[in-house]
Amino acid sequence: MAAPLFGTSVPRLEDGELLRGAGRFVDDIVLPSMAAAAFVRSPHPHAAINGIDAAAALAVPGVHAVLALADIAPLLRTTRLATALPSPSYRLELHRPVLADGEVVHVGEPVALVIASNRYVAEDAAALVAVDYEVLPAVGDCRAALGADAPRAHRTAPHNLAAEFEMGYGDVDRAFAAAAHVFAETFWQHRGGSHSLECRGTLAHYDTVEDRLTLWSSTQAPHAARTVLADMLGRDENRLRVVTPDVGGGFGPKLVVYPEDVAVAVAALMLRRPVKWIEDRREHFVATTQERDQYWAMEIAVDAAARILGVRGRLIHDHGAYTARGVNVPFGAAQALPLPYEVPAYHLAVCLAVTNKVPVTPVRGAGQPQGAFVMERLIDRVARELKIDRAELRRRHLVPAAHMPRTTPLKTRGGIAVVLDSGDYPRCQELALAAAGWAEFPRRQHEARAAGRHIGIGVANFVEGTGRGPFEGVTVRIGPSGKVLVFTGAAAMGQGLKTILAQIVADALGGDAARIAVTAGDSAGIAQGIGGFNSRQAVMAGNSAHLAARELREKVLKIAAHLIEAAEDDLEIAGDRVHVKGASALGVSLAEVARAVAGMPGYTLPPGVTPGLEATAHMVVDAMAYANGTAVAEVEVDIETGHVAILRLVLAHDCGRAINPMLVAGQISGGAAHGIGNALYEWMGFDADGQPSTVTLGEYLLVTASEMPPLVLVHQESPSPLNPLGVKGVGESGVIPTPAAIVAAIEDALSPFGVRIAQAPIRPHEIVALIAAARRR
Repeated sequence: MAAPLFGTSVPRLEDGELLRGAGRFVDDIVLPSMAAAAFVRSPHPHAAINGIDAAAALAVPGVHAVLALADIAPLLRTTRLATALPSPSYRLELHRPVLADGEVVHVGEPVALVIASNRYVAEDAAALVAVDYEVLPAVGDCRAALGADAPRAHRTAPHNLAAEFEMGYGDVDRAFAAAAHVFAETFWQHRGGSHSLECRGTLAHYDTVEDRLTLWSSTQAPHAARTVLADMLGRDENRLRVVTPDVGGGFGPKLVVYPEDVAVAVAALMLRRPVKWIEDRREHFVATTQERDQYWAMEIAVDAAARILGVRGRLIHDHGAYTARGVNVPFGAAQALPLPYEVPAYHLAVCLAVTNKVPVTPVRGAGQPQGAFVMERLIDRVARELKIDRAELRRRHLVPAAHMPRTTPLKTRGGIAVVLDSGDYPRCQELALAAAGWAEFPRRQHEARAAGRHIGIGVANFVEGTGRGPFEGVTVRIGPSGKVLVFTGAAAMGQGLKTILAQIVADALGGDAARIAVTAGDSAGIAQGIGGFNSRQAVMAGNSAHLAARELREKVLKIAAHLIEAAEDDLEIAGDRVHVKGASALGVSLAEVARAVAGMPGYTLPPGVTPGLEATAHMVVDAMAYANGTAVAEVEVDIETGHVAILRLVLAHDCGRAINPMLVAGQISGGAAHGIGNALYEWMGFDADGQPSTVTLGEYLLVTASEMPPLVLVHQESPSPLNPLGVKGVGESGVIPTPAAIVAAIEDALSPFGVRIAQAPIRPHEIVALIAAARRR
């Protein structure tokens, strides 16, 4: 019998085609008579549209159409994309129009669509579309937006409060009244984007013979996109197909269905020809959803022994101009804040402010890095004021392993109790501290200071809910060729989904992952699917694949036992054959097994079996599997230039059982890179009115290979009891604690100056200014 593949670092099945340049992304798909699309976008944060003149654009040779909302509305049941994720906290209805509906409310909002023979012609013609704008007052600061006299981000709105809610538990007022010490802090976490290698893209093709509309899209949720299109176009789902080809990164914003997706689909229906739109990088800056801009005013109460009694405060969250996803980013931030620790009382009031800026949806971590940042910075403040080792103070408050599973007073956005299912948080921190040399660092720091160098160290913990349900569909099928085919509604975005599903299925069906073909993200491949986000695919799709493959294995053995007249318990599957254990010559191929139940007119099936050789599973789990970990960052700060060099970054994590340790390490490393960007580089600038000031990668800095520090990864396994495989998600683990650990390390390096840092990212010129201000004090 073949050795199990689960838990081994098998090479990625996806990489061969990608390394040969044979991958197929949206822009690689070329269809006959295909036209190209370009969007006319608003240059204003807020303006009324008094008219659109497309005459000059239509006169350009090669232009097929210029479409505004009035042109495409007859083909739509509704012209607005309904908000995903309902919530009772909404105070305004902010559904996005497919194309601007008499008003634009952020720079980059699509106003019209130009269809031409190629992208060059379409872009040139788009520049000739004359839009009569009447500029209106705009608001770019979410704090100012909540003022009674603030300009309205939407001209007919009564106010700029998109939503508000409270989260908490315990008697917070009593906790603060009894406190020996209360410390107050304010924090700002600035807006940033996802900036995957591949921007968004959509290709729509209407087949007049089958009356079928196919959309190839770089989406993280093809089944959800199909549902949205069916609702808006009034078409049956069986006349719609959404396919996710290769995707060059998703990170959250590609989860959203965008106005461009619908507009391109309508254009293909109207013109009866394929239409492709590929987003360029500048469009990505002004039209793809972003995240953050959060302002926190917080207090922490502790007793005389530094025991945390309570945390309370207020969060103002920049919602952007529309509700593109829901309240999940501030909700995730609020919920993540106390999770790793024993915090007896907690209360947070959350306000979501509408601004004339790009709408906000999750970017890797979905608010959880921000909640972790606030809690970790509060603990650092207590440790500094009461002169306690920062790691020791955390150790005293981390939820211990003996308390697992731990039912917290918090609930998910679906109203399900937050139950920490497994883990040893203190042990995870201990492993990270040991790997980072925390105990020896004071000596190294003293020696460095004597040499004129400013080094510092910081630590941060996190707990993340992963594997969001309720399900993910997987079908496993063996056809007459003997090939094992796997279909799933999960979406591959570069994380190795096909490899891990092949490993799981291969363990049940012969042990050869190379014989297994995985099709992910195709609504025609499987009826039900939810997609990829929230570190859910290994948990949900992985376990569904496991269940489906095990069910299919039983059927294979039953049929094979009939064919070779042997007992099922005496058989095993190896490679592409089923044979008697210890007698490999006595057996049948999987192809023969499949043909035995494929059906032949007039001939009976083997007794007790149903036609076909396939199984479908939808593992339904409402509770989430909670991953955890600890980051320790060591940095050196140049006090003259403000440059921060990360000398070493240690990440200890627990994602339950690891399906493929190599892929786990890759996901942690990628998340760490994102976290470094959030801490030091990524700055999405806007002026007070919402006009963006960073619209190229020359202005918006991303982490490259030269900025990546040595990474030390420490793996701890606490299997989740919630699913058969015992796995938890890992895709966001690296990003959540990293900014807090880096900022804490910078502050530690600058402790001789008394510098305090309450924002992320923190840029070199800001560090220099903080040092200068501290010197003046």
